[in-house]
Amino acid sequence: MAISYLKQAQPRPASENSDIRDTVAVMLANIQREGEDAARRYAEKLDGWNGPIVVTEAQRRAACNRVPGQLKEDIRFAHANIRRFAEAQKATLGECEVEVIPGLIAGQKQIPVSSAGCYVPGGRYSHIASALMTITTAKVAGVPHITAVSPPRPGSGIPDAIIYAMDLCGADLILNLGGVQGIAAMAHGLFGAEAADILVGPGNSYVAEAKRMLFGAVGIDMFAGPTDSLVIADHTADAETVAWDLVSQAEHGADSPVWLVTTSQALAKAVLDCAQTFIDQLPEPNLSAAHRAWSERAEVILCDTREEAAQVADRYAPEHLQVQAEDLEWWLGRLTAYGSLFLGKETTVSFGDKTSGPNHVLPTSGAARYTGGLSVHKFTKTVTWQRCNAAASHELAQRTARISRMEGMEGHAIAAERRLQTESA
Repeated sequence: MAISYLKQAQPRPASENSDIRDTVAVMLANIQREGEDAARRYAEKLDGWNGPIVVTEAQRRAACNRVPGQLKEDIRFAHANIRRFAEAQKATLGECEVEVIPGLIAGQKQIPVSSAGCYVPGGRYSHIASALMTITTAKVAGVPHITAVSPPRPGSGIPDAIIYAMDLCGADLILNLGGVQGIAAMAHGLFGAEAADILVGPGNSYVAEAKRMLFGAVGIDMFAGPTDSLVIADHTADAETVAWDLVSQAEHGADSPVWLVTTSQALAKAVLDCAQTFIDQLPEPNLSAAHRAWSERAEVILCDTREEAAQVADRYAPEHLQVQAEDLEWWLGRLTAYGSLFLGKETTVSFGDKTSGPNHVLPTSGAARYTGGLSVHKFTKTVTWQRCNAAASHELAQRTARISRMEGMEGHAIAAERRLQTESA
């Protein structure tokens, strides 16, 4: 096996996680103790927002009316695709009932959570697509109450297009809140929200840490790190297309890794030659973010065979995995660790990020080894039930009592044997 690095990522700097954890812990404690007053104080301090927190129905309508017609049409197109895919996912959620032994009936039900909190990033970029991905999926799952928050911009609040997307997807409550204060408001049910059973949506490191700290008291979609993307390409791929696919993902942020795994040395060299030129064509602040990501986090890995390339991809377990190579069916069958897979030169992660349908809230930092992305399943509880007749109860009671006593759990044994007394009575 011959795997070589033509470009390798720099060692990561000393972690700032402890500082972030301390800051978030203090903020969460303050908001839990002081409630809405603390949330408002953080909104003014961190986002420069001293306006109303709740977006009223009249403000929704005004914001929607200001969105250009073409953009509305594009957002509706993306929403329809995301909804259609979520509905197909929901159709795979089944309920069942089985007679385990004669007289013992057990079953499975699918119950949506009662309330969801959807975080929509709005710092450097206006993440319209994140509103579509999170709120639509919760709505299709059947969640009765959905609260959506996003960082307000000083003097204007949440951008109109994000409000339009939130409204279109069915958010019951929209709050002008970002960061830790937005997450905490949804978790604790502030400003008229129903306390969230689950918190979903991407965000910066402070948002991710707030979700991590609240996990247990509430559910979360996943522990999120910087977005990442890997492209597998062979000699048939177009170098400029590959380079742009990598650069487009690098613009997410300076800490976002992008990786090229290829069996073609000529392709690798061509991508290395043109990537920085393409980065220089981006506007600021995208240019600076992509430049640092490419300089510090990008890797180009050369493999002798496609099996080696697949092994590298499985080891990295990327959030996004693109394949621009021959025999796409082989790759679809072989690859096992990714958040979302994009097959062929005609598709791109950009489609998945914005409009094509499968969810873009995906596992990062190698978590695709053990979990998938956001789906209707995340908003749904798979619960079980059982009942039995007297004959089944008799057998279950005897066997349960014997196992319980072997384990030293006398109370369990007695509870089981009560069913024998009930029968004889």
